Amino acid sequence: MTHSTLSFLKGHGTENDFVIVPDPDNSVELPAAAVAKLCDRRAGIGADGVLHVVRSAAHPEAAHLADEAEWFMDYRNSDGSIAEMCGNGVRVFARYLQYAGHAEPGDLAVATRGGVKQVHLDKSGDVTVSMGRAVFPEEQVTVMVGDRAWPARNVNMGNPHAVTFVESLDHAGKLLDPPPYSPAEVYPAGVNVEFVVDRGPRHVAMRVHERGSGETRSCGTGACAVAVAAIRRDGADPSVTGESATYTVDLPGGTLVITEHPDGRIDMTGPAVIVAAGEFDQTWLTETAFG
Repeated sequence: MTHSTLSFLKGHGTENDFVIVPDPDNSVELPAAAVAKLCDRRAGIGADGVLHVVRSAAHPEAAHLADEAEWFMDYRNSDGSIAEMCGNGVRVFARYLQYAGHAEPGDLAVATRGGVKQVHLDKSGDVTVSMGRAVFPEEQVTVMVGDRAWPARNVNMGNPHAVTFVESLDHAGKLLDPPPYSPAEVYPAGVNVEFVVDRGPRHVAMRVHERGSGETRSCGTGACAVAVAAIRRDGADPSVTGESATYTVDLPGGTLVITEHPDGRIDMTGPAVIVAAGEFDQTWLTETAFG
């Protein structure tokens, strides 16, 4: 009996890990059940999400971006839900394109559901992503864990974030389930929640619950949301001071460096690593998705 197989790779950015599925022509179906099975750490390959690598021209959601970016990051959370953006995912996506010979060190454009992201592949191994500009919705939010509650800064980085500053990261609890927040209607599709403590001048540490994935070792858009929230809390808003502000953000899986410029552009720099390549049984995936 023969089995057809599909190629995959495994990569991570500050231990936010991904199954990478190369599919230039957008010919691989990835229903939510199949994505969840691939990301299952016991019954699948295991990951925080799936990076579906498709040429922009071949994907109906990205065809209009094909003139700006050849490649589209069709990103899925570990539960199979679709996400607008993933900062660590973009860095790993770009590293894969380099690994596969689709990109050279230097500048690269990547299409995402959160827009086209400009990426710089450094010869040293770090990857810098221009993450766009933060939006600060006016709604006030409160985040709760047990009998504690904190005000949270509402930040949108192409996906929604609630950033709260706490005395200890232990106050975040186990983060197995989404932390409650109110008012619920502020985030009708759910939200990423970041808990933040200070480590020093322009240096913070965080934990995050990513919607659709639970607590992860790192979150790139979350680190950006945390940095811009800290910048405003500290009175260092570059649009006011006229000077760029750079913050170091420690995550359980490593460290990211976030810079906000006077025009609002946000750069995120950190590592991205391809750790393995292999094949999975397409029959197993089909039975998982449609059986």
